[in-house]
Amino acid sequence: MVSLLKAAEDPAYPASFVLAASNRPEAPGLVHAASAGLATLALDHRAFPDRAAFDAALDAGLRAHGIDLVVLAGFMRVLTPGFVEAWAGRMVNIHPSLLPLFRGTHTHAQALAAGVRLHGCTVHFVVPELDAGPIIAQAAVPVRPDDDEDSLAARVLAQEHRLYPAAVALVASGGARLDGDRVVFAAEAVGGDGALLSLPV
Repeated sequence: MVSLLKAAEDPAYPASFVLAASNRPEAPGLVHAASAGLATLALDHRAFPDRAAFDAALDAGLRAHGIDLVVLAGFMRVLTPGFVEAWAGRMVNIHPSLLPLFRGTHTHAQALAAGVRLHGCTVHFVVPELDAGPIIAQAAVPVRPDDDEDSLAARVLAQEHRLYPAAVALVASGGARLDGDRVVFAAEAVGGDGALLSLPV
């Protein structure tokens, strides 16, 4: 979230962040967001009878603030299919693996156990199936022979901080959009060699 807010300080950035919401009232991100001038919405999921009730309150809060694009950043709660479908094409997430590899949690341990030579992160549109949405952008790092979970996670996190603001900018500017079950890129977002010019290399 911090890297996204920092990117949005540039007047040329195509999105402005106006609300930070969390299902954990004690989340440090809410404090940081408030200090940056954002509205905050703390909805303790334990106060709701079920996931549908929580998601209905979250949906109402987002709509009350006029939100166009939901950017998940460290939000670890699984959202109901109804909520996800209501925000289809307008909700993105970042996952610490090169999807479709290593969905779920403990992705760095999974990568090391599998013996892959490349690992990384993926920005994708959110769909009801966990970590299965159409891919917007990815960034890769080499897996070194002496890596452990912590060292690998640190290198992936550095790429997350670069990739996520760039990918969100691509979506917010109309350079990438969801069309059915695939991502369509605007011509100006793609170079003659097919490379996405606006993403970090």
